[in-house]
Amino acid sequence: MRNPLAITLAAGALAALCAFPALAQPAAWEGGSDALKPVPQLAARVTDLTSTLSDAERSALESKLAGFEEKTGAQMAVLVVPTTQPEPVETYAIRVADAWKVGRKGRDDGVLLVVAKNDRRLRLEVGYGLEGAIPDAIAKRIVAEDIAPQFREGRYAAGIAAGVDRVVAIVEKGELPPPAKRTSRGTGAGGLSWEMIALLALVVVPAVGGILKSIFGKLGGATVGAGLVGGITWFVLGSVALAAGAAVVAWIAILLIGGVGSAASGRGGGGVWLPGGGGWGGGGGMGGGGWSGGGGGFGGGGASGDW
Repeated sequence: MRNPLAITLAAGALAALCAFPALAQPAAWEGGSDALKPVPQLAARVTDLTSTLSDAERSALESKLAGFEEKTGAQMAVLVVPTTQPEPVETYAIRVADAWKVGRKGRDDGVLLVVAKNDRRLRLEVGYGLEGAIPDAIAKRIVAEDIAPQFREGRYAAGIAAGVDRVVAIVEKGELPPPAKRTSRGTGAGGLSWEMIALLALVVVPAVGGILKSIFGKLGGATVGAGLVGGITWFVLGSVALAAGAAVVAWIAILLIGGVGSAASGRGGGGVWLPGGGGWGGGGGMGGGGWSGGGGGFGGGGASGDW
């Protein structure tokens, strides 16, 4: 039988997390270097916010992708941005994929290529319905063998075209196999993905810790936060050793890191901060107009790389 204290601690942690958005102030993420980059509006299959691609190159890619969609029904979009910082390209790409919904609804046959030029990072995001045809291992090869070598030589249009050609060739082979089951990929304890666990550890714990420190003081806040983390860990995993280790790590982290919550608590005024307020300087171009995604869904399949 589970300890009622652990359940109480878990409930307290959930309450703190629910209260956090209302307590956070805009100061927590003010400044262009800290604000999450916005998802640009989708108006074309090729969106270049860096002016890297010429009009002719964008037009050629647009035509290729339009032909691919007409022949197979699947959709592919390309986004070139200066940077995704402070966010890694993986989480930024999934935000874009969720907003753009490339691919057909119900078939989820969309592909998204995100290039962060200044970061020298890229991400090939694959929709649910194409994960059987383009599993993570194949997506990794497309990134490493087709796209990245061209990028290293400064041939961005050629690299994007090579990646598009490889995707098109795979999808156009014929009837697509069923998507691979993803139950064993990227899954941590309690069914949470490792990405979500990392987000909780790196963002939520310091943020809530900052709020607790503002209420209970430095030592008291760290102690309460460690108790919450330990209780939740025990409740989810059922391991006293892991719970104790998580509590110790959380106690140290909250002591050393003020977190988002403490930055917010030091400022007066109201309002709730929502991510996405940042932006890029400079111009860019769209490859056309009037195009939109078909309602496709993504679940994190694909691969990342650099050059």
